[in-house]
Amino acid sequence: MYLRPHVPRLVGALLAALALPLAGCATDPGHGASLVYPPAARGDVVDHYGSGNTTVAVPDPYRWMEDIDAPATRAWVQEEAALTATQLAALPARAGLRARLAVLANYEKFGVPVQAGPYRYFTRNAGLQNQSVLYREARGEASADHPAQVVLDPNLLSKDGSLVLVGYVPSPDGERLAYGLSESGSDWTSWHLRDLASGRDLPDVLANTKYYPPAFSRDGKRLYYSAFPAPQAGAELATQDAGNALYEHVIGTAAGADRVLLSDSRHADWQYDPYVSSDGRWLIAMVGAGQVGDSGRENLILLDLSHPEAPPRTLVQDFAAAYVYVGADAGRLYFLTSQDAPRGRVVSMDPLQEGAVVWRTVVPQGSDAIDFADRSSGPASVTLVGHQLLVRGLHDARSRVLRYGQDGTLLGEVSFPGAGSVAGFAGEPGDLQVYYRYADLITPPSIYQLDLASGSSSLLRAPRSGFASADFVQQQVFYPASDGTRIPLVLAYRKGMVPDGHRPVLLYGYGGFGIPILADFDPAVVAWMEMGGVYAIANIRGGGEYGEEWHRQAIRERKQRVFDDFTDAAQWLVHQGYTQPARLAIQGASNGGLLMGACLTQRPELFGAVIAQVGVMDMLRFDRFGQGAGWTGDYGTPTDPADFSFLRAYSPVHNVRPGTRYPATLVITGDHDTRVMPMHSYKFAAALQAAQAGESPVLLDVELASGHGGGMNVSQELEQQADIYAFVARSLGMEERLDAQGPVRPLGTR
Repeated sequence: MYLRPHVPRLVGALLAALALPLAGCATDPGHGASLVYPPAARGDVVDHYGSGNTTVAVPDPYRWMEDIDAPATRAWVQEEAALTATQLAALPARAGLRARLAVLANYEKFGVPVQAGPYRYFTRNAGLQNQSVLYREARGEASADHPAQVVLDPNLLSKDGSLVLVGYVPSPDGERLAYGLSESGSDWTSWHLRDLASGRDLPDVLANTKYYPPAFSRDGKRLYYSAFPAPQAGAELATQDAGNALYEHVIGTAAGADRVLLSDSRHADWQYDPYVSSDGRWLIAMVGAGQVGDSGRENLILLDLSHPEAPPRTLVQDFAAAYVYVGADAGRLYFLTSQDAPRGRVVSMDPLQEGAVVWRTVVPQGSDAIDFADRSSGPASVTLVGHQLLVRGLHDARSRVLRYGQDGTLLGEVSFPGAGSVAGFAGEPGDLQVYYRYADLITPPSIYQLDLASGSSSLLRAPRSGFASADFVQQQVFYPASDGTRIPLVLAYRKGMVPDGHRPVLLYGYGGFGIPILADFDPAVVAWMEMGGVYAIANIRGGGEYGEEWHRQAIRERKQRVFDDFTDAAQWLVHQGYTQPARLAIQGASNGGLLMGACLTQRPELFGAVIAQVGVMDMLRFDRFGQGAGWTGDYGTPTDPADFSFLRAYSPVHNVRPGTRYPATLVITGDHDTRVMPMHSYKFAAALQAAQAGESPVLLDVELASGHGGGMNVSQELEQQADIYAFVARSLGMEERLDAQGPVRPLGTR
């Protein structure tokens, strides 16, 4: 899914050759005190928050960085790129890590098959292809006599690799394919339509979409899609998400003739996520809003496609709970909801019944939480396949799947190879089998086929990776938070590792929006463990590991609980003899980048290195850009005096203290990030560099032609991972390093 050359390294080398004013830069990245950072002017902008006699003046000296295309901002970013490129290129472990990562990542990768009509679709990557290729084969015909056919090779879509395939949807008969393209990893997506018999694209294009894939009508003649007004040229990153509408596109007609099905000028922040029932009659719109945003609550609107003149019917209003469409069968619609069930339950309703909606509980709330957040990356965690309900729950932050009949009868549990994460299970009510993916920290992803009659799984495709899983250990432990709450912690390390108080540890966290972080495979983590490092994931509150209660214990005025849970994990690792602060690194992205910024500014003495990726760092202005207005449900509203007080208290940009000894810090962002505007990272890096009183470096890495963690090709991703892990290794004084074959000679300590 990645495609471009590693532009940041090339830009950095070019700028260095042009002799930008970086005199005095250190050649040893372990001693940041000798660095001369690019000058960042401090403006005199001051905002006033509150009302009446209780206003608070808050300086914003780096406000000018919000104009990311202004000459001053671009010049500063270019100088930062040159400094960072020079520093990272000099890291002792980097070359060996890059070579080893290429070996570890070079294994055959398959996506979870999707069935449509008589076909089965799947993606395959031979190893280091920039983007995975989409294939189609007849159901049940995976053999040398019936080879799979290439449907779409995204590597051929653009000469410079700027176009990234972000999703695909086959028509119900399997004869057409809608596929989404992003420019350099931006959230802005255009959906194209391909006729698979001829292999040619139709002229139909669905433009200005984000986040939500389109849905085909059952006859394949229409597409239902969600789109925003076109942004002004050059303002794509700063444009707020507003004015979304749900459209009907008749294939073969001009996009300008598309009919608006749902929009609401009174609620410009509403967004519509469309689904079509398997019988083709019903269009279900899951509706989110800015005031609740990603906090996991939706309205539901139902349209009768057999009667286009009939007005939309509101099934759920007032954003009282989460509602996720599951499927349709035997005249009923099924949904996953948190209404009166913070860990989730499955309900159904009869769409033909007039009057108030009567919800029938099919699968009641259980002891395990059902994952509400995973629908952003695939099918919902409850699917209706083979006239069964497959319910993907979370048992102590591990995937667990139970099979139920449509009357709620428990049919059995799906067995997995270990305590990891699964994805997939999508299909139709009449399917006899379904497919899923399993992986954990030490097991590369494999594809399984589940027979729905027997409940047994068989291995369909397994990779041949360049390392031995048996050489590593994954275990789960629990640590007490400062308020006594039991928090899961996943650990992985090389077999035979003995905690001696000096092990280098990399601790990962997220803690937001009800999203659970489960053990999954990453070749870079394997390289880290080969170097002697311990990898850890803290399943802190704010996520969804134990359902909506777990999430809501750490939002808005309780957000500090996220940071406390994470620092409690760090302190537990120290107290249990795994490591010490100087040998402890932390990493997080997006909301996890905010976690890094808050923990860094609150407890700088606790860490030896910090990796903050695409983080939300300015908590007083996050709602003004991109998707930010949709986060107020989790974070609060900066202009609300009550919310301002707790946002100001932990906002990373506003809590950097001059004269503080901060640990080695690598701040990473993408210049095409329309979700978390790059200005967050710019402001934070500038403030840290100005305040740093210690010897450790503070570097800003701006990934050019990259979005919110996407848009990179394989080479770019390997380069970035080599940067990150080499930076951490040097910062923690690690004693081992790698070459293409694995661990080699000692690195030495500082």
